[in-house]
Amino acid sequence: MAELSDEIGRRADQSDWVDHGVRAGLVAYGVVHLLVGWLALQLALGDHSGTVSSKGALHQLAGEPLGLALIWLIAIGMVLLVLWRLLELIGGHRDEDGADLWRKRGADLAKMGIYGALALSAFSVAVGDKGGESKADTFSAKLMSLPFGVFLVGAVGLAIIGYGVGQIWRGLSEKHAKHLRAEGRSGEAGKAYLLLGKVGYVAKGIAIGLVGGLFCYAALTHDPKKSGGLDAALQQVLQQPFGPVLLGAIGLGLICYGLFCFARARHLSR
Repeated sequence: MAELSDEIGRRADQSDWVDHGVRAGLVAYGVVHLLVGWLALQLALGDHSGTVSSKGALHQLAGEPLGLALIWLIAIGMVLLVLWRLLELIGGHRDEDGADLWRKRGADLAKMGIYGALALSAFSVAVGDKGGESKADTFSAKLMSLPFGVFLVGAVGLAIIGYGVGQIWRGLSEKHAKHLRAEGRSGEAGKAYLLLGKVGYVAKGIAIGLVGGLFCYAALTHDPKKSGGLDAALQQVLQQPFGPVLLGAIGLGLICYGLFCFARARHLSR
């Protein structure tokens, strides 16, 4: 089994087709973050007509010319990223062992879940899903109905917060630089790419952490309706002092993350 995993990993590392697929997926991922960041900016400026989430962004895109075709391309791109992470899970990290190996495999699984959820959202919008009840509300309500459900909801909230903190740390420590080849980190363009990544990862981490905070609040209040997705989290930001300014900063940061995804696709380092 180990030999098979090594062979899969070597073939994936040497495959131009894998590179093409990852680049396509990263472009799609970047587009989603550009759309979500734009919706956050619109909300900060007083436009409450859209839902600030990946699915809300896809619904808005669906109403534009060629929007449906773009949504299908985004869905396919997300599937390609899921397949990439599956290859990494099976045949990647060959130089790692012990805790580091399992940590990276856990990260692969988490990212497969994120990309998979986006793919499902894109496919559902592409086939005409009009949206409805918040998936976060539904998920937390189901968890809350289980034995020790309050603790499960709290644990999910803490895990989401932990992931968000990890994203912030990745940006502040510039660990995202390893995603770019050397030419993507050099010169004035490289400095711009790294700055986009730093701002983008921090903003993304804050947004994710806010969602986790809502789950924790739902657990503390024993009320699953207190949880919510990104839209609910950013609505809470809007209600705080200087809320529109803070929300606008998060929106700009998410746009920066989307642009960094484009830079990563151009200067891909796997």
